[in-house]
Amino acid sequence: MRELDLGCVLADSELSAWGEEQRAAGRTVAFTNGCFDLIHAGHLWSLAEAARHADTLLVAINSDASVRQLKGATRPFIPEEHRASLIAALRPVSAVTIFGAPTPLEVILQVRPDVLVKGSEYDESDIVGAKELRSWGGEVVRVPMRAGWSTSSIIASIRQSRD
Repeated sequence: MRELDLGCVLADSELSAWGEEQRAAGRTVAFTNGCFDLIHAGHLWSLAEAARHADTLLVAINSDASVRQLKGATRPFIPEEHRASLIAALRPVSAVTIFGAPTPLEVILQVRPDVLVKGSEYDESDIVGAKELRSWGGEVVRVPMRAGWSTSSIIASIRQSRD
């Protein structure tokens, strides 16, 4: 039986070399990040959109501790290793890394992507790493959110169905 290929999950120590390898091969790199606590169609759509802007896509996911700080003590629902494997296995995604810092800035500085992709709900002035990316000639892209496709709306729907 063939072993399942669940994609590329990079350790912190591999990020700089991965970014250099992509550039040496002539590939452009897009970067995005998030908690990805419950994977849903909105995530798939936004990752596909992010991937359209470069040859490769690196996704940084928040560590479990980071998700708890952002979303509360009951989150995440899915452990970081599982979330990383799920995201890494998706067709638009070239590689995944897990970050525990409050922001993904250190990952961005190590990889030096060509494109930073975030949802349109963020103003560019609020996007972590946008200023740094622009300083080396990178592009910031804001992709539109799809109405009703959010983890919060899924959680609300589950809670309503229990009542």
